[in-house]
Amino acid sequence: MIRITQQRVKCIGCNACVEAADHRWRISRRDGKCTLVGGVEKRGFYSVLVPDHELEENLLAARNCPVNIIRVTPV
Repeated sequence: MIRITQQRVKCIGCNACVEAADHRWRISRRDGKCTLVGGVEKRGFYSVLVPDHELEENLLAARNCPVNIIRVTPV
């Protein structure tokens, strides 16, 4: 399993994460920021546990993020 964490308040809505892993990330119609699908908010950070097969595409999403607000860590 891996944990994906996002600090959504700092998101600029560039869409880089959506392009890398479109089933895990979405652009919100409400505010234009990226949303971590399945993420649960705690103290301004959204987090979700996902299976190992999502590792590579979410590492790419984290690397492509221009504001560096995505973390992908093994659990």
